[in-house]
Amino acid sequence: MKLILSPAEAGALDRASQARGVEASALMERAGREVARAAAAVAGGVYGKRPVVVCGKGNNGGDGLVAARYLARWGSAATVVMIESPQDLREPAATNFRRLVEVDARVRPFSPAVLERELARADVAIDAIFGTGFRGIPEDEWAAAIGALNASGVPIVAVDIPSGVNGETGAVEGDAVRADVTVSFGAAKTGVVLLPGADFAGLVEVVDIGFPPDLLSGDLWLVEAADVASALPSREVETHKRAAGVVVVIGGSRLMTGAVCLAAEAAYRVGAGLVSVAVPAGILPVVQGVLRETTFVPLPETPEGTVAASVERLEEGLGAADAVAIGPGMTTQEETAAYVRTLVRSCPVPVVLDADGLNAFAGRLDELADRRSEVVLTPHAGEFARLAGITAREVGADRVGNARSLAARIGGTVLLKGSRTVVATPEGRAWVNPTGGPFLATGGTGDVLTGMIAGLIARGLGPAEAATSAAYLHGRAGALAARERGDGTTAGDVLAHVPAAAAEVLGR
Repeated sequence: MKLILSPAEAGALDRASQARGVEASALMERAGREVARAAAAVAGGVYGKRPVVVCGKGNNGGDGLVAARYLARWGSAATVVMIESPQDLREPAATNFRRLVEVDARVRPFSPAVLERELARADVAIDAIFGTGFRGIPEDEWAAAIGALNASGVPIVAVDIPSGVNGETGAVEGDAVRADVTVSFGAAKTGVVLLPGADFAGLVEVVDIGFPPDLLSGDLWLVEAADVASALPSREVETHKRAAGVVVVIGGSRLMTGAVCLAAEAAYRVGAGLVSVAVPAGILPVVQGVLRETTFVPLPETPEGTVAASVERLEEGLGAADAVAIGPGMTTQEETAAYVRTLVRSCPVPVVLDADGLNAFAGRLDELADRRSEVVLTPHAGEFARLAGITAREVGADRVGNARSLAARIGGTVLLKGSRTVVATPEGRAWVNPTGGPFLATGGTGDVLTGMIAGLIARGLGPAEAATSAAYLHGRAGALAARERGDGTTAGDVLAHVPAAAAEVLGR
């Protein structure tokens, strides 16, 4: 997994490194050299090339000054455009500005006309305007510089983060640089991993600039294929279906019969050995007509065709299960919702709660903490907002922080769906899933994810590990399906590609 640092953590890393004897000037020197190397690669070389470095006044600008010095030394015709007066620079950026006299680099004070003229003949531009601590909306000359960079058509290399992107949340409230490459120091920053900031960052390249390795630590990571490959269990040569994991899927209603079918099939597709489906008796023939491999439990139903309150009917099956998925297609009928709350509280095995299973706890979140077993919640932003008592906009403003807060409040794992999906634990650990995309924005894909998580838990993965692995595979399955179906991709297409996604991750 790749470490992700918040701006505050990145600042703490700088200070801790300096306390160990790593000078700030040495960090800036290495950072600038790495930016220069990236810019040279983007430009296709250095000799005779025209890089333009646009500098602010902080350490980010200092990194840009170092990059300009290296590019000039290597034979390019480097130009530095200073947005503010060099007299406002602090150390070690001030020293690096003075060192530009050692090389043949031109320095120009910023004006829109000057920057546009320099960019018109540039081969590559370096964005060293704002650092990871930026918040809000760029204004005046800052906004003008960002606009000129974006309008130039010149490939752009951003220093640590594209200017204008919120380093903490990835939010873009005004103008922001659209970089082709972002060079991040030590670890990627939250703002270039979460959307929309990730869309502005281009290719994110993490480079080593000399931080002591033991100081590179945190509690937020980017999930990679290798992480999923190492987590996925393999079956013993001699095994049987119950040893491979037993899943019970509880859901469905008269008007929603498909969701529970998708979840059940998805549990099988990630390798569960036996899946049992519990649905209202009235829709049992419909579900049986779709599912061939599952076993079935008919449940009492309300006059509306939803599950009626009768936990006893499931007691034996739950005791033999390894994981339970609750919620797909259940509706928010009052008696059904009460049944869900009772079932979650008493269930003896881990529960994956989705859709109307989540809605049953809207306004009653604290009841989720009163239960026997582990739980994984899988809300989208709207469901999350109803659970947490905030708005969907507030959910999106800090996806990682909100997921952590909800996980701590319920004492369970939270998977906040969306681009990008975040998984958080009560201890504050969190993971960002990089796979997925707009092709998953279709009915039923969430039910597929629910079944996948339950199936992986049944196979022996812990709740957080199952959630992160399932999210990664789900996104890859969606991408594989979209190659064939494009905007016509359905949840069934995603489901069909889950085995291929797993094979891809395992290198088969």
